[in-house]
Amino acid sequence: MILAIDPGNKESAYVVMDEQLKPLEFGKVENHELLRLIERIEEKPYTVSYCAIEMVACYGMPVGKEVFDTCVWIGRLYQEAYNRIPRLGFIYRADVKENLCYSMKAKDGNIIQALIDRFAYGVPNKGKGTKKDPGYFYGFKADIWQAYAVGVTYADLYLK
Repeated sequence: MILAIDPGNKESAYVVMDEQLKPLEFGKVENHELLRLIERIEEKPYTVSYCAIEMVACYGMPVGKEVFDTCVWIGRLYQEAYNRIPRLGFIYRADVKENLCYSMKAKDGNIIQALIDRFAYGVPNKGKGTKKDPGYFYGFKADIWQAYAVGVTYADLYLK
């Protein structure tokens, strides 16, 4: 199992996926709640062997307080995972774009479409399905897609 995290300065998105990259658990929660989730990861009915966290990179442009706050949270999440999950790694946004879209010009929408094409090709409603008939990506929104992209990229680059 892989725990993939798209960190933020106040909230972070996460996805736990199985060996076939099927999402089992996901959400966007306050960072303190995600710390508690990692702290109790061993109580889950599955074993998480890998953790992938999106890492901030410098692209030469000035950044604000939110980016530095996110960096602090990346460190806190990494440290909590380090104590409980055997293998950890950082995934940069550039890695995600190149791996899923083969282009550094890719945007969030391109990444989402690449995930849909790979895991729910031809399925209506972006593979989400409905409440009555949930699809592969049922419940996914905003940053959860990006956390999933981090996990898929980690698996593609380091586990295949």
